Amino acid sequence: MPKASAPSKTPSVPAPAQDSAALPASYEDAMRELDALVRRLESGEMPLDQLLSGYQRGASLLQYCRERLQAVEDQIKVLDEGTQKVWKAQ
Repeated sequence: MPKASAPSKTPSVPAPAQDSAALPASYEDAMRELDALVRRLESGEMPLDQLLSGYQRGASLLQYCRERLQAVEDQIKVLDEGTQKVWKAQ
């Protein structure tokens, strides 16, 4: 009689196809993709497995956008040499 194989230690949830997708080339591209993704998620018409992968992709895009914003803020601080400058409208 054949032995039963040991249970697999890999998760039963399939890996999302977009999880390994490259991040967008720019902040603006990431925001457009994130906006479209949020609209699809909120529509209520995505299958459950797509909801999970969509949520994961959205989290990756959100992290990318936060990092880009932080990088720009850091660059501005360096350019201003750590001083706050009052902006004057012309």
